[in-house]
Amino acid sequence: MYEVVKFAAAPLAHAMCTPHISGAAHVPRSGPAILAANHLSVLDSFLLPALLPRHVTFTAKNEYFDGNPVSGFFMRLGGSLPIDRESAHAAQAMLDDAAALLERGELFGIHPEGTRSPDGRLYRGKVGVAWLALKTGAPVLPVALRGTEKVLPFGSKVPRPAPIGITIGAPMRFEGEHTSARDRRRVTDEIMAAIQRLSGQEYVPTYAASYKASNGMS
Repeated sequence: MYEVVKFAAAPLAHAMCTPHISGAAHVPRSGPAILAANHLSVLDSFLLPALLPRHVTFTAKNEYFDGNPVSGFFMRLGGSLPIDRESAHAAQAMLDDAAALLERGELFGIHPEGTRSPDGRLYRGKVGVAWLALKTGAPVLPVALRGTEKVLPFGSKVPRPAPIGITIGAPMRFEGEHTSARDRRRVTDEIMAAIQRLSGQEYVPTYAASYKASNGMS
């Protein structure tokens, strides 16, 4: 079903976004890898899988499935894994599912910021991406998305044509213990630094969710 949907979605994504993709050769033809991308739009976790040759499973917050019929439609088409960000148990269950995907040799996509950037800047990453990398040994591909926030602007229900850019960096491998908080933080910070180098975004050393909460944003 995924392949059928992708066959239809890829031409639509190309027509609407006229994407410029660089670094696609870094995506392995087989075997596991984690795509760690910045997060500018609710459609990020649909557009990236639609435009890459291999099946990519992304995680997306529950609100993307239930809050907006357009984003929910695209999330389901893309086979994204829903997550309840308010539940630590649900977050760990999602990571366990992602680890199982990687151990089967699949690709998994994640937005380490945990939520969309409120202002186009790059925010501090959450450590789930490092837990996955250290637990499974899968390489991490840093990914920079550009312009996706213009395809479906905040508050809009209808996508609009806009050019986007996708830059995929070289694989990163890490050593350390997934049970070590220090190792998880170190690895996450290295991944976010790689994303920042690719995207050119200003980096903010705080969580996007905390910034939104302190400024009355959703």
